Amino acid sequence: MIYNLGSRVVNNYLIPYESGWLLIDTGYAGGFPRFKRMLDKNGIDAKDIRYVFLTHAHDDHAGFLNEVLSATDAKVILHPAAVEGLKRGQNSFKGGCSSLLAYCFCQILSLFGHGDHRYPPILEEHLSRLITTDSEEFKSLHFLYEVVETPGHTADHISLLAEDQFFVGDAAMNNFPSINRTIIWIEDLNQYKQSWLTILRYGTDTVLYPAHGKPFQSKDLQKYLPSLDKIKLHPLNR
Repeated sequence: MIYNLGSRVVNNYLIPYESGWLLIDTGYAGGFPRFKRMLDKNGIDAKDIRYVFLTHAHDDHAGFLNEVLSATDAKVILHPAAVEGLKRGQNSFKGGCSSLLAYCFCQILSLFGHGDHRYPPILEEHLSRLITTDSEEFKSLHFLYEVVETPGHTADHISLLAEDQFFVGDAAMNNFPSINRTIIWIEDLNQYKQSWLTILRYGTDTVLYPAHGKPFQSKDLQKYLPSLDKIKLHPLNR
């Protein structure tokens, strides 16, 4: 069973894990009260969240991470490079927007005061609950699902394959202002393309669950793969 406790802007997936739940990403800062209401609505006790799987350290994925950790005993599975991002509490501006439409969208966000992409840095008291995917602690977990490195959107981006469901975070996107399933911000275009090829190795009928938009089959990535070669990144001056 998969619960999506997110909003129209960003998905927050909750999937079974042993005798509890695994949460894939959190949303923007300020989103915890709504998330808690969604838990209550579905009869889920926050204390039953065993792990948070963080696809990457961005404001729309780690915004209310501190509040989740304060309300639960959960530990966080994340890429080692994500730790510094969580401590900084701000997105990196390396790379650029993947289209002019995405660039205009980012400029509109700036007009409304969201251009700095800041979020609450992780509290020092929670640092001991971070488990990086290269650590001995992670190896000793015998983690039930497969962690797949999918950089490009960010250097610290990872995805989660849980049986036949592939939670791809921002390795792909399926709503406005995305074009051809492409995320609107890309740090490294070559890595991003390689990550699509990595996802496609698991088959073209695999169901992908993006952080933004509805699930879709990975054959869409096969269809739109040539379009990645035409992308010109549009940096933001910060």
